[in-house]
Order: sequence, then C-alpha cells, then structure tokens
Amino acid sequence: MAAHNDYSLGPVPKSERKGFIALSLVMLGLTFFSASMWTGGTLGTGLSYDDFFYAVLLGNLILGIYTAFLGYIGTKTGLSTHLLARYSFGTKGSYIPSILLGGTQVGWFGVGVAMFALPVQKALFGEMGVVLDVNTIIVIAGLLMTVTVYFGISALMVLSFVAVPAIAILGGYSVYLAVNDLGGIAEMQKIVPAVDKQIDFNTALALVIGSFISAGTLTADFVRFGRKPMAAVAITLIAFFIGNSLMFIFGAAGAAATGFADISDVMMTQGLLIPAIIVLGLNIWTTNDNALYASGLGFSNVTGIDSKKLAMINGVIGTVFALWLYNNFVGWLSFLSAAIPPIGGVLIADYFLIHRGQYAEFAKAQFETIRWQALIAVAAGIAAGQLLPGVVPVNAVIGGAIAYFVCCKIMASKSINTTKKSNA
Repeated sequence: MAAHNDYSLGPVPKSERKGFIALSLVMLGLTFFSASMWTGGTLGTGLSYDDFFYAVLLGNLILGIYTAFLGYIGTKTGLSTHLLARYSFGTKGSYIPSILLGGTQVGWFGVGVAMFALPVQKALFGEMGVVLDVNTIIVIAGLLMTVTVYFGISALMVLSFVAVPAIAILGGYSVYLAVNDLGGIAEMQKIVPAVDKQIDFNTALALVIGSFISAGTLTADFVRFGRKPMAAVAITLIAFFIGNSLMFIFGAAGAAATGFADISDVMMTQGLLIPAIIVLGLNIWTTNDNALYASGLGFSNVTGIDSKKLAMINGVIGTVFALWLYNNFVGWLSFLSAAIPPIGGVLIADYFLIHRGQYAEFAKAQFETIRWQALIAVAAGIAAGQLLPGVVPVNAVIGGAIAYFVCCKIMASKSINTTKKSNA
C-alpha cells in the first residue's frame, strides 16, 4: 500500500487487500505487548494456578469472539472502526467514539514508551554504570516509534514479521527458566498467593478483557485490509485468544519465579534484560505503531485531516505523558473496561441485528447527523457494566448492544438506506 494513502476516509479497495499471514502478523504484533505480560504477572501473583488459567483463557476467548465480530464487519466493508461508526452513531455522532478510542490509543502509546524506557535505564546503569535520564530515553524512543507510523500498514507488517517470532522465543525461554527455578510445573501449581495480593476472579477476568478491550474495539482498522471475512475471524481469534494468552502466561511464570509483576524486573532477575531490551523494544514498537495508526484514523474521522499527520502528532503527545500513563496503568484499565465496550456492542448490533449484515455503499449512504439511539446505548452499556453483577466489560458490551437494538426499534429501525448494498 502506498505510504500516502491509508484509506482513512473511505473503504479499502480490493486491489489493496492483504493476505492471511501478513495480517495475522500485524494482529499478533498488536497483542504481543509487554503490558499484557505485566498484567499477567499481577494475576500470577494474585490467583491460584487453576484460577489464573481459567481467567486468562476465558477472558481472551471472550476478547477473541468480540473482536471476531468486529473483524468480520471490517473485512466485509473495508471500512475502519470510525467510518463504520457513522452508520450507527451518525456523521457527527461518530466523533464521540473516534475521540474516545483515538485518545485511549494515544494513552497506550505512552504506556508502551515508558515500559521500554524504564528497563533500558536500569540496564544501562546496572550493567554498564551509565547514568541516563529516563526522560531522555522516552523522548528518543517515542520519536523513533512515531516516525515509522508514517508508512502505515506496510510498516506494521515489516515490524511484526521481526518482532512476533522474537518475542515468542524470548517469552518461551523466560517461562522455561521460571519453571526450572521453581522445580517444575508441579511445584508451580502449589504456589498460593499471599493474602494481601489475592485478586477476586471477576476482577481478574475484567483485567484480562480490559487490558485489550480498547485495541480490540479497533480491530476493523487493521483487518479491513483482509480479503475474506471468515479469514478475519480466524486472524482475530488467533491474535487475541492465543497470542494475548501467551503474553499473560509469560508474565505470570516470571512473576511466580521471582515475585515481581513488572516484566522488566522479572527479566533482570533472570539475567535476560539486555537481550530483552532489543526484543521488547521491537515488541512495544509494533504495538505502539498500531496504537498511533488507529488514533490517526480516529481523529481523521473527526477533522478530515490526513491520518498520518495526526498519528505523528499523537505520538508526540503520548511521549510527553508517558510516565504519568505508566504510573496510572491499572486505573487506565478500569476506565477502559467501563467506557469502551459499549461502542463495540453498538457496532455489532447495528450491522448484524439492525441491518442484517448489509450496509449501503459508503460513498452513497445518507447518514444522519447524530443518532441518539447509539449515544443512549453507550450510556446504558456503561451503566450495565457498573451496576449489574458479573464482569464489567462483558456486561457493558451486551448492555450496549441490547440497549441499541431496543432504542432502534422504538425510535427508528435503520440509520441509512440499505437498498444499495456495499460492493467494498
């Protein structure tokens, strides 16, 4: 794909669609994120062996199913999440999810930059005695990661091709060392979390889902380049159910062996920090470029400005606030768990339930300015997540979808003319 066109304001044409392996690597590059290892380390020290696997596998299966629906829609239409939102939220109504989703991706970018900079600082000082201010490292890393987003989906494919195998090898080796240090799997199963670190199962499940619910809602931004909708379903299930689960397992095994939840501390203890810096740098780079890419698409929907220019501006903003975002990571997850899922629920309900899998061609569709049905549904979804018993993100998705369906039936059944089917 040409570097000058990311199709931020229209569907991806058939001639620019990509193959299964290339998009699988892009999506694995997104989910192979050291922040998931960090959360995995927290869960590994707060849950029993069995509960950890139940929470991780169930949470990522839910994420996989959720993103598979969105991936199917994205590939079928060739549209980004933000352009899809015009059907359900209206032209200007779609600004709300675009700003919210785009803003969270800028936040994820900042978290990633800090998660790279801090272990680099430790390594330079601990191994070589070099004193370097962490803010300097953040600026250098943030700007380098920002530059590559200019080349769009093509750069994501190249970076993921290198980073995905590397992080799989490193993470696997870290788990091997951790299991050996503990005396084998049987000994690991005997570990009981300390009373002050115990985590409720529903909270753990919410953390697993919340860790990637924001990026997962933006699945269409990446798999819209796919050739077949069912292939998109497989790609998203591989990335979120398998790929994201591996990251949690890598983090948990290291935490069980060393007592640290932060992956940089785990790898330092295992003597892996120096090689890990190279691999984690690539790992974080791919996820951060995905985040900036998606944020650019979101703000382009609002402003009409070229998505790459906006993505690069967002990279600067994320770099400036990197340390604050890093230090408030769990609170950020809680926010995402509450606010993001209803948006995906609305998108899924609009496509599959209201329009029965057939949207009018984007260029010819007549969108409403604001669809209050969607805004009411998002509010209802947030309320369902906060007030109903169970898992916050799951309740929020289902609550948002049901509320949207009901509102559409009461207020107006469809948002656009569906007599002209999309040929995207």
